[in-house]
Amino acid sequence: MGKTFAEKVLARAARVSDGRPGQILDVYPDLYMSHMASWRCIRTMEKLGTDKLYDRDRIAMVMDHISPAQTAKTADDQRMCREFAARMGIKKFYDVNAGIAHVVLTEAGYIRPGMVIIGTDSHTTIYGALGAFGTGVGFSELTAAWVTGKLWMKVPESIKVIIQGPLPPGTTSKDVMLKLIGDLTADGATYCSVEFHGSYTEGLSISDRMTLCNLAMELGAKNGFVRPDEITRSYLSTRGVLPGQYAETHPDPDAVYVKEVTIDGRTLGPQIACPHAVDNVKPIEQVAGTRVNQVFIGSCANAKYEDLAEAAGILKGRKVAPGVRLLVSPASKEIVERTVKDGIYLTFLEAGALITNPGCSACAGDGGVMADGEVTLSTANRNFQGRMGSYNAEIYLGSPAVAAATAIKGVIADPREFLS
Repeated sequence: MGKTFAEKVLARAARVSDGRPGQILDVYPDLYMSHMASWRCIRTMEKLGTDKLYDRDRIAMVMDHISPAQTAKTADDQRMCREFAARMGIKKFYDVNAGIAHVVLTEAGYIRPGMVIIGTDSHTTIYGALGAFGTGVGFSELTAAWVTGKLWMKVPESIKVIIQGPLPPGTTSKDVMLKLIGDLTADGATYCSVEFHGSYTEGLSISDRMTLCNLAMELGAKNGFVRPDEITRSYLSTRGVLPGQYAETHPDPDAVYVKEVTIDGRTLGPQIACPHAVDNVKPIEQVAGTRVNQVFIGSCANAKYEDLAEAAGILKGRKVAPGVRLLVSPASKEIVERTVKDGIYLTFLEAGALITNPGCSACAGDGGVMADGEVTLSTANRNFQGRMGSYNAEIYLGSPAVAAATAIKGVIADPREFLS
């Protein structure tokens, strides 16, 4: 009987010959990621009475969630992280100017096919875009991995999602995932490995793969996965990663899945997740015209270079509607540099956008908060009540294209209106 990606990759990381769904393995992750709250791990180590690390080169710390610090407490926490990294010789340390952990580490070439990666952020599933197994854990689990190098992990069952393409103009990977989340619900893939297959994924950009795997978390998934191919290898080569530095892991043709789901992307249109749940999804036609006070283009799901270019293509030569705040938070310093060089940054400025430093920004409630009764159209991955300020405010989720169209019209708008 064939094996799925998760079964193979976790067996490899546990140094055993076989792994089956439900089996508990001692897994040795290849990379441990922690964000601004890495200080919690440091404090836990102090309570354990140890300063020994299993492998400091497997530790990555990124100060992305509140950057720069807003309070003296946060500043002290960040200082603790800086001093710890320097004292312990942790080279994969990125400060408040770097951007969002998931994008920063991917750009740095640390994410590679066949790796197992744990992180103190639920959207660590994003690393499946490069054929890795990424999953979120708590700070106690991460600290245990810092010290022992391993943690218990149950081998998940796997779901096969077949996406038929190509997508029509104006429809994006974000719309595919919102449709899938709406159909399966927010717990439709709880503790499952979600493998993305089908004609749409063949030759798909790394940016779009990142969106697919990032939002797999909103299905309750343990991880997301897109099969590595020549696009993956080409991307890695641009990051200085050679084929001999990783080992691709592919599911077997006769692998057994607990469920198979098909999305016909060829007939799909823009989708909107309505307040206050990611699986409260409707076609844009049902919510178009809803007035907004703010538009947010950001988050690890949709603040990559391609996302910003998509939005800027619609905004170019146009202005943000009066009374609407357009907030743009690029995912990394590298992305900011690219947008400056090619004019995208200027396009946002001329349209009337406020561009922040790279980081999690409003997605993590770090700025861009709303007052009572306000409405935001966001490209982030969650729209829970109170996530962006007042509990009496509302968040709608859509693609960068929808965000740009909405910013121009001042109401939730279909981006296909702006396509020539």
